[in-house]
Amino acid sequence: MKTKRNWLARIAVWLPIALLLVGGTWLVWPRPIAVDTAIVALGPMDITVEEDAKTRVADLYLVSAPISGKMARSPLRVGDSVVAGETVVAIIEPVAPALLDERTHSEITAALNAAQSAVDLAQHEIKRREAALEFARAEYERASVLAQRNVISSQALDKAKVDIETNEHALAVAKAQLEIRISDRSALAIRLTDPANSANDSSKRAVQVKAPVSGRVLTIAQESEAVVQAGTPLVGIGDPLDLEIVADLLSADAVRVRIGAPVRIVDWGGPEIGGSVERIDPAGFARISALGIEEQRVRIVIRLVDSPETWSRLGHEFSVVARIQVWQSESALTVPVAALFRDGDSWAVFLVRDGRAQKTRIGIGQRNSRTAEILSGIDVGEEVILYPSDRIVDRASVTRRQSQPREN
Repeated sequence: MKTKRNWLARIAVWLPIALLLVGGTWLVWPRPIAVDTAIVALGPMDITVEEDAKTRVADLYLVSAPISGKMARSPLRVGDSVVAGETVVAIIEPVAPALLDERTHSEITAALNAAQSAVDLAQHEIKRREAALEFARAEYERASVLAQRNVISSQALDKAKVDIETNEHALAVAKAQLEIRISDRSALAIRLTDPANSANDSSKRAVQVKAPVSGRVLTIAQESEAVVQAGTPLVGIGDPLDLEIVADLLSADAVRVRIGAPVRIVDWGGPEIGGSVERIDPAGFARISALGIEEQRVRIVIRLVDSPETWSRLGHEFSVVARIQVWQSESALTVPVAALFRDGDSWAVFLVRDGRAQKTRIGIGQRNSRTAEILSGIDVGEEVILYPSDRIVDRASVTRRQSQPREN
């Protein structure tokens, strides 16, 4: 009986200790780490350069003012159709004279009075020349009678004839002088004309600027009535269906693009549009980025290859995003970039083999934001760990949280 009690006492002492040891061992025993995985597979892969771009009409005709003057309010609105040689796009009238200050007005008034005096003087000169001519003609008639009677010589008769011609020319000069003086007076009088009165007749001498080509009005640079100088842009005309895409790429990206490269136009509010690189400018230009950094940019012109029905809602200078393809493979061995990490100077991944993580160095080629091309180190069908944390080490026990195919 005593032995049985000792045995029960020992059990009561060691049982809690044993339970504590088992529980502690269970708590500290390393558990498999739950991880996300993906399968290495062969599939299509491409590398694109993405850049904000905008649309523009390929042949935009910018109508400018042919002369300086006062342009009337534009008779057009953006979107109106125009016909070449028929539709009036602008009406330009002569500019009314400027208001004169008091000093200039007084100077012109004095000059006008002087011009009036010059006219009076020229009129008196004409009368004097007319009287001289009348006297010369009378002298010639008397000399002719005396010459018939041989009273005077023929030389005296010739002199009387010359006097007539001289006085006739002098009278013509005096009349011309009078016309000059009258013109000078009129010019000065016009400078004193009230601008309000001259503006009433300006519409009679207005110039109508007509559309050089048929199309639709895309821009109106000057809509309200205003005084414009010759060469001032007035209206932009083009065909909205003659669209192209313009993207300004970084020069480091532009050198990777080739003529004819396929392009996808996205983020414009409609379905994806296909395009093709039509031209790469041979010269770059500097542009300040939003961060204040000077960047060298190169302009790329993209031609739309899809039917106009798919992008008919696009217009001139709409914002789009261009994804230009610079590399493509129909059967590339790829791995998600989420599985990559640096191991010294090399890239590496964790493979899942027999429930444990195995660190493996790999060689990669092309890479985009989602996938990377595998050149060496792993093969198709192997399973890699996505987003490996610091807990993942070589030979660590892992368990798959989910195994999901990867999107290329």
